[in-house]
Amino acid sequence: MRKVVRRVRSLPIRSRLALLVAAAVAFAVAAASVTCWFIVQGKLYDEIDHRLAGTNFARQLDAASVTALRATCPQAPDPSDNDMRQTFFYLQLVTAEGRACVIPQSAGVIKATATDKDAAAAPDLRIRTFHNTTDREGNDVRVAIVAIPVEPGPGVQAYPGVVLTVGLSLKDTEKTLNDLALLLLLVSGIGVVGAGAAGLAVARAGLRPVDKLTEAVEHVARTEDLTIRIPVEDDSEDEIARLSRSFNSMTSALASSRDMQQQLIADAGHELRTPLTSLRTNIELLTRSEETGRPLPEGDRKALLASVKAQMTELASLIGDLQELSRSEGQRGERVQVIAFHDTVDAALSRARLRGPELTITADLDPWYVRAEPSALERAIVNILDNAVKFSPEGGTIEVVLDRGGLTVRDHGPGIPANELPHVFDRFWRSPSARALPGSGLGLSIVARTIQQAGGEVTLAPAEGGGTVATVRLPGAPTPPPDVSGAS
Repeated sequence: MRKVVRRVRSLPIRSRLALLVAAAVAFAVAAASVTCWFIVQGKLYDEIDHRLAGTNFARQLDAASVTALRATCPQAPDPSDNDMRQTFFYLQLVTAEGRACVIPQSAGVIKATATDKDAAAAPDLRIRTFHNTTDREGNDVRVAIVAIPVEPGPGVQAYPGVVLTVGLSLKDTEKTLNDLALLLLLVSGIGVVGAGAAGLAVARAGLRPVDKLTEAVEHVARTEDLTIRIPVEDDSEDEIARLSRSFNSMTSALASSRDMQQQLIADAGHELRTPLTSLRTNIELLTRSEETGRPLPEGDRKALLASVKAQMTELASLIGDLQELSRSEGQRGERVQVIAFHDTVDAALSRARLRGPELTITADLDPWYVRAEPSALERAIVNILDNAVKFSPEGGTIEVVLDRGGLTVRDHGPGIPANELPHVFDRFWRSPSARALPGSGLGLSIVARTIQQAGGEVTLAPAEGGGTVATVRLPGAPTPPPDVSGAS
């Protein structure tokens, strides 16, 4: 059995579907055929029983003839009796001892059964009973047991110890049933074969989209071509259409992810080239001065070392930003928790004041609790504040307000031109006026990604009177959930 199941599972899915359809149809046809055969058999037997019940042979027997038959008890009809050829009925008396006394008009001799003897032993038999038996040649016979009245008349007591058995041959009935069984078997076979062929055709038609999907997947695996798409009808909502749409969405997402990855690598290589070139130049100058024995003036040497240190810091910052962008969603989701947004902003403000000691930074923070990754959210707020510190004039002011989940950071710097606003969150994008300032161009991109993953939104817009206002909105509540009391 296990081998059969294993072989079935190894078949192609269309063959399994065709086999399943054929098996289901075979079961249904077999059940219908067997039911039909038994119904027809019952109807034919009912017709024979009706014929047997309608005979009046018992009424034609009187006490004298019954006594004579019991005395002689012939075991076979007399072939010379012409009456024998005038009936197709089997006629014989059966005694309580089981003796069968054949009436001369009988068409043959039938075997007495225990049912006949039991009926003969019942002196008050009123109801005809029917059963099957065989004649002397082994042919099947349908028999009715009939009580014999002593004299004609309704309600007359049966003759004690004797019953009349009247039978009809089942030869024609069995031939009809055999022909019907053969016909049903033939029709069932044709039906099963047709169902199998129809199931295979339906499976092929139904699985044609799956074949296309399989070909597309194999093509992607072989060529890594993510531009392939499976055509889907707009109004189709079946499982195959949903699977095709999901595959198209998956390949689109993979293609977009790969393009973004390639763009990130290209942009990162471009951004790394400048500090690396500068580092190599400065290090070569220091090395040549040592090799030639002509040391650089102390001021120039200190300037070169300061430049090397600044470039190393810029490289470290760029690598950190790239690592932040490369982190997967799963890594972030594992560290998401309920945190106090106002505490996170306060911690970021402390770092911003260290980076801009000459600036005045005011803060008005109302309590607000959100679900986010603590370190990522703090880094995003630090990046926003760093931009405000970087572009604020010396002695300027930065206003920070947190009100019901809306954080605004307003500086009084030169502001952002309207044509540059759509690009401020792009990776490695830097305003032409800011390219001389330190930075990798990834800070605001990290901000946008972090805030979006926390379910919020971030925008930059010109502020009234000059400067820029950054707005961050995160979903949350002014009080922590009951199971997160004291979140920080």
